[in-house]
Amino acid sequence: MKRVMLKVAYDGTDYCGWQRQNNGITIQQVLEDELSRMLKEEIQVLGCSRTDAGVHSMGNLCVFDTETKVPADKISYALNQRLPEDVSVMESLEVPAGFHPRKWDSIKTYEYTIYNGRMRNPIYRRYTCFHYGRLDVEAMQAAAGYLVGEHDFASFCSAGSTAENTFRTIYSCTVMKEDDLIRIRISGSGFLYNMVRIIAGTLMKIGGGQWKPDRMRRIIAACDRQEAGPTAPPEGLCLMEIELEDPPFEY
Repeated sequence: MKRVMLKVAYDGTDYCGWQRQNNGITIQQVLEDELSRMLKEEIQVLGCSRTDAGVHSMGNLCVFDTETKVPADKISYALNQRLPEDVSVMESLEVPAGFHPRKWDSIKTYEYTIYNGRMRNPIYRRYTCFHYGRLDVEAMQAAAGYLVGEHDFASFCSAGSTAENTFRTIYSCTVMKEDDLIRIRISGSGFLYNMVRIIAGTLMKIGGGQWKPDRMRRIIAACDRQEAGPTAPPEGLCLMEIELEDPPFEY
């Protein structure tokens, strides 16, 4: 028996999120079904980040146990021949038995992309949130600065979260604009349910002039979901990277 870790990229548009469920197809289900058929054994995949329906990934991590004699680094090549075009394993490698990326200290980086044009552009519809009114990127960046550090982020957590502790540490949060695309890039020790999308929705209200940048400080202190902005749509969100801190293997 060996444990294999996969780095998985996917276009989440047509999926009901990462975690297997009864109401539609998920990334976990696709991976488990194709691995089980390929390796001729029942495979259970344990994911690191449970992305929501419609959310994308450039590098989510997961592990599974297998009896196969196929070298771990070759599994990605074989599996990609079977996966749909909107899911791809970017890397596969053997890791110590019992290792689980969700239980290991890591830095997760998300990016939320806004298309801030005059009209909707169908080319960007699957990977950006369209916002018609012009957004003040400098105001958004000023507000983003208040998020950096360790805080109670209860104001940025949707109902239904199972988190017992709402304190998280944000290492960086930047807002950048290139032509009509605005990218909110945020790195942290972990994130609450819908946290990045609520941050994006809040920053859009600030960028649109409804709120001043220093209101972000009050929103954080309130620990009240009603104080923050709306939950931004899922299509603009992408999990960019999960950086494991001092993993027990070369990665």
